[in-house]
Amino acid sequence: MTEVAVDADRCTGHGRCYTLAPDVFDADEVGHSVVLVADVSGDLEAQAVTAERNCPESAITLSR
Repeated sequence: MTEVAVDADRCTGHGRCYTLAPDVFDADEVGHSVVLVADVSGDLEAQAVTAERNCPESAITLSR
């Protein structure tokens, strides 16, 4: 299992995470990322890794 977290202070709402990993992330009312599934594995983990690598603000943290 990998734990997924978003640093709300760093997220500026680019939307790449919930576009690339819609089963793991969603947008709040102002477009900032929120985590839908905090502990991921398998396909969801792969989505989370892709989102982490593509976040321009480095707001996503994955803890293994």
